[in-house]
Amino acid sequence: MIRIIEYADQPLEALLNRASVPTRDVTKVVQDVLDDVRARGDEAALAYSKKFDGANLTSLVATAQEIDAGYARVEPALLATMRRAAENITRYHEKQKREGFIDAREDGVVLGQRVLPLASVGLYVPGGTARYPSSVLMAAIPAKIAGVGRIVMTTPPDKSGNIPDVILAAAKIAGITEIVKLGGAQAVAALAYGTQTIQAVDKILGPGNIYVTTAKQLCFAQGVVSIDTIAGPSEIMVISDSKSKPAYLAADLLSQAEHDVLAASWLITDSQALATQVQMEIEQQLVRLERREIARKSVDNNGRIIVVPDLKIGCRIANAIAPEHLELCVDEPFAWLPLIQNAGSIFLGRYCPETLGDYMAGPNHTLPTSGAARFASPLGLDDFCKRSSYLFYSRDALQSVGVDAQRFALSEGLTAHARAVSIRMEDMQ
Repeated sequence: MIRIIEYADQPLEALLNRASVPTRDVTKVVQDVLDDVRARGDEAALAYSKKFDGANLTSLVATAQEIDAGYARVEPALLATMRRAAENITRYHEKQKREGFIDAREDGVVLGQRVLPLASVGLYVPGGTARYPSSVLMAAIPAKIAGVGRIVMTTPPDKSGNIPDVILAAAKIAGITEIVKLGGAQAVAALAYGTQTIQAVDKILGPGNIYVTTAKQLCFAQGVVSIDTIAGPSEIMVISDSKSKPAYLAADLLSQAEHDVLAASWLITDSQALATQVQMEIEQQLVRLERREIARKSVDNNGRIIVVPDLKIGCRIANAIAPEHLELCVDEPFAWLPLIQNAGSIFLGRYCPETLGDYMAGPNHTLPTSGAARFASPLGLDDFCKRSSYLFYSRDALQSVGVDAQRFALSEGLTAHARAVSIRMEDMQ
């Protein structure tokens, strides 16, 4: 049963239990896979797919016919739902576009910035106990809007060598035409180093198990490829006054608990009566869930209900925790919004469950976890772009700043830097 704790200025560790990602060291195993795929390419990747996924593949890449056939097998109503979600995701992320700028000054100096899309990205879509077509849309659509030239998706196949139809359908809706049938560290290696049939990419994004995560970190540390932030367990925090329906709040907490036994669900309220009602409601709803065993372990181990003297204290706790998802189930939620500084995504009001953000609303559902919302942001167009600065100095502009530039260089003991300026200024005499 989820614990109820009365807040009395305790340390956060005494209030909330945030599970950590397993930290066992698989570096040696993963590095061996990376080295092997780098050396042998397709041959090694196919061998690891058979070893780890039980798939006896003849080709690493899904054909256009496979993609179309998978799309055709998906229920038309679900296809329509995914297309509506794609429209909302597109509309939201279109507003994230950034332009470069130019600062042309009267003294002969021109400064500027260019915002350029990455040439290629790899999107890792995990397999395992659940498949997430929504994550395909959330990653691929911003990449498309950003103007990425090549988007390749990789996901582990089943033992028959097939990719789930809903994943293929989501990829087709998002405009992905290059799909690789690989999971695990071997998929990361193929994307990072390239093989005979898979061209290397500039950045790899997407969550995975400890082998995938370690492979991404190793490739990044070697300077081979860029990666996104490392994802931790899912989490939700709900801040609610006494007026919310306990059944709504319990359902919202369980919506994240069913993800993973390590997921965390937290409720902060100023009502002891509501806390008790939500605790009981969670027990009643748990028995009806298909993934009740997972949700049970999650709420029992990592769930907490915190009773606070007032909700402003609750907001301070939220900022210290920096949750992935934060619901403000209060009257006038927009008035409370300025009090929240650290959260991945904020859901306002009593009729905006976190589920809307996962699927239909449009903002990205790939969010910072494990407190990273203190310094990180949701996945967006910036993750698929890079910035270049440029500068131009006329002859007179260089002369006006040349002495300062030399003085600065010499203060750091870099005489060649200073000489690059002085050699030009000598010619101006």
